[in-house]
Amino acid sequence: MTIEMPVQSENHVRKSLSTAAAHQLAHTTKSEPQMQGITSRWLTRNLPWVQVEGGIYRVNRRLTHTVGNGEVEFAVDGGQARVIPLELQELPQLRDFDDEDVLQVLAQRFEQYDLDPGTVVAEFGNPMDRVLLIVHGKLSKLGTGEYGETTKLGMLSGGDYFGDDMLTDPAAIWPVTVKTATRTTVLALSRSRLDQTVAEIPALEAQLARVAAAPKRPQNNHGEANILISSGHHGEPMLEGTFVDFDASPREYELSLAQSVLRVHTRVADLFNEPMNQIEQQLRLTIAALYERREYDLVNNPDFGLLNNCDLKQRIYSESGPPTPDDMDDLLTMRRGTKLFLAHPMAIAALFRECTKRGIYPDPIEVDGHRVPSWRGVPIFPCSKIPISETQTTSILAMRTGEKDQGVVGLHQTGIPDEYEPSLNVRFKGIDDQSIISYLVSCYYSAAVLVPDALGILDNVVVARSAD
Repeated sequence: MTIEMPVQSENHVRKSLSTAAAHQLAHTTKSEPQMQGITSRWLTRNLPWVQVEGGIYRVNRRLTHTVGNGEVEFAVDGGQARVIPLELQELPQLRDFDDEDVLQVLAQRFEQYDLDPGTVVAEFGNPMDRVLLIVHGKLSKLGTGEYGETTKLGMLSGGDYFGDDMLTDPAAIWPVTVKTATRTTVLALSRSRLDQTVAEIPALEAQLARVAAAPKRPQNNHGEANILISSGHHGEPMLEGTFVDFDASPREYELSLAQSVLRVHTRVADLFNEPMNQIEQQLRLTIAALYERREYDLVNNPDFGLLNNCDLKQRIYSESGPPTPDDMDDLLTMRRGTKLFLAHPMAIAALFRECTKRGIYPDPIEVDGHRVPSWRGVPIFPCSKIPISETQTTSILAMRTGEKDQGVVGLHQTGIPDEYEPSLNVRFKGIDDQSIISYLVSCYYSAAVLVPDALGILDNVVVARSAD
């Protein structure tokens, strides 16, 4: 059955006022201007902020003997990789060797190898016959347990190096077995090529001989100069004197800043301020954008950002791709008193997919009235500022926070001129000839890692779903 609806003709006479016309006389209810780019900014909210007088914060530490623990960088062109010559200074034996011409020659002696998964690159107990620089991929360091079982002792990944003891010790042997876990590209310097280079370049020979002859300075497991302590003795033995040696060149963090110039036409400020103040709303959203940039810099800034200031020994790699409960346990056990994890929302989802596969359902915990996911009772805060690479990999950060706990701290300075919010000021710049009011909005901040084990990173975390 068809139901015919009456059709209103064009010349139909309306019997009441239309809503479109009524809208002209109505005083509408309006929201404040909304901004999609505002996030929860959990990192900013959870960092203890330290007042920095004078704009500079110096991190004093005990003297550390260990050097050359950086990450080696490469130039890749058309599938061919080469080590950047000055990056060879990241090897401890070449740390203070600054002859760029010699380093250029040495860099050219490295050969590239593309290896399939499961390739044994080095075998425990065999003579160390090459220096390995990992360009791309993952390698497992394997050992043997008490009962002959194979144990995993760690991972190597892009930027790592291995076998550098060969440079100064002709009798060095491989301390572990190294096997590729994924397709891997390495640059290798063989012993024969090293010997040839040393024979040709007396300056390099002298450098390696000097490092080999240098006395081993007593240090603890963290590379810090030892403090001599006697215990368990009887009677009145002569006690050795000691002192705590400090780093003579401590790192200093200068406050960084984010700025913007806010412009508002005087006509807008004069005539359209009811029911909402136009300048206040403009300022509110500008400040929100500055705070988003502050959190981005706290994570990514090349100078003080957390991703770029994690000690290499505090970086580990996901063994299977996605973050697993085992990976999270490894990351957690690398430091005492971990206060929080920080991860991209997609990394959190990937972790809990792995938990679900194993029948593990971690309980969320309450933080400031919010229910947030956790692992072993440590909250996992989402942070969209952590980048995801084109290959769908990212990082998960774990940190201890606060000055008293020798953790990670945020740096700012309150009480600055024209302060609008802590460490943020708004300065009136004047009105130009086009009737434009200008305000300079500035936010000052930085971050510091007080000791290396305050911050750890689980790298190469795959967040993409498996196609299987």
